[in-house]
Amino acid sequence: MQTLDKPPSSRPASTPTTLVDTTIHRRQTRPVPVGSVTIGGNNPVVVQSMINEDTLDIEGSVAAIRRLHEMGCEIVRVTVPSMAHAKALEQIKEKLATTYQSVPLVADVHHNGMKIALEVAKHVDKVRINPGLYVFEKPSSDRTEYTETEFAAIGEKIRETLEPLVISLRDQNKAMRIGVNHGSLAERMLFTYGDTPEGMVESALEFIKICESLDFYNIVLSLKASRVPVMLAAYRLMVQRMDELGMNYPLHLGVTEAGDGEYGRIKSTAGIGTLLAEGIGDTIRVSLTEAPEKEIPVCYSILQALGLRKTMVEYVACPSCGRTLFNLEEVLHKVREATKHLTGLDIAVMGCIVNGPGEMADADYGYVGKQPGYISLYRGREEITKVPEERGVEELINLIKTDGRWVEPE
Repeated sequence: MQTLDKPPSSRPASTPTTLVDTTIHRRQTRPVPVGSVTIGGNNPVVVQSMINEDTLDIEGSVAAIRRLHEMGCEIVRVTVPSMAHAKALEQIKEKLATTYQSVPLVADVHHNGMKIALEVAKHVDKVRINPGLYVFEKPSSDRTEYTETEFAAIGEKIRETLEPLVISLRDQNKAMRIGVNHGSLAERMLFTYGDTPEGMVESALEFIKICESLDFYNIVLSLKASRVPVMLAAYRLMVQRMDELGMNYPLHLGVTEAGDGEYGRIKSTAGIGTLLAEGIGDTIRVSLTEAPEKEIPVCYSILQALGLRKTMVEYVACPSCGRTLFNLEEVLHKVREATKHLTGLDIAVMGCIVNGPGEMADADYGYVGKQPGYISLYRGREEITKVPEERGVEELINLIKTDGRWVEPE
């Protein structure tokens, strides 16, 4: 007699539930000191930005650096296009120390900048060089190939120019960022690899190997591009090549020239957030065509969303639907204004009881529409009280105070 197979079950009763790890596990990198901050190792992802002021403007630069630092920017970059700018950094550093506090500073050096770099290395905590510009290679329109001799000659010139800076930074225990940009690859790399992530990675590796030959390892790498897919490919390839070569240098993430407004923020988040979610990245800068102060909240929002830093209240709120029992947008605004200073808390505002308790299960406190005119307040998964809607925010504050988790706003 033929028997029918039993309908398949999604999981046998005896099979234990497999818990999915939702933590982002960052790629292990070597710690690199930048003044009082350390990039890499087990340290949190560091937030950076860059001032717009001319470095010759001592007062303006000090004020701009202080504004960024007070907002939470942990490392500040300045540009040094000339020797005069490099010398000005000594005064900027001193004035910060006497009128505010020491702030980790990075200097941007471009275009045959050996003398400038050597001067500025005395006054800052990290020097950023661009391999495509540090030793300028004059393009040749009629070139058909690079001979091994030519390639080696340029490599030797790079080493000659880079060596004094590496030794200076090494002896001072300071850092270097080898910052490759997709838009400024050296002609030799463009000719050999094309305008590709491979060219970006090989450009970085050439400079890394010179540093390592001089026993210098305080290196941070960046491989920025204005197009997100190129940026992603370059960083992923860099990680792959470092793994093959036994390197573990920390990575500075950014989408260069991201623009402004909503799209600039989305573009930056798409690039930086994608790599951070893969465990890649130790320090970030969001490059907006706006005041530098506008970059810092975006950085922290990216890190908060990924669970990598906790610097603000996390609000969980449903998008609203026909079941919503109050003006969700208005109430969320009121809750946020009353509690936004309580850094570290998770607070949920949910429109109805259907999904509310389940969707907000991980929140510290919940504000849920229970029936018309009333809301329920939760502590975690536990319903604590039901109150008239007009007293909802007030009673939420009272609940937080009862638990000893309230602090008065400054």
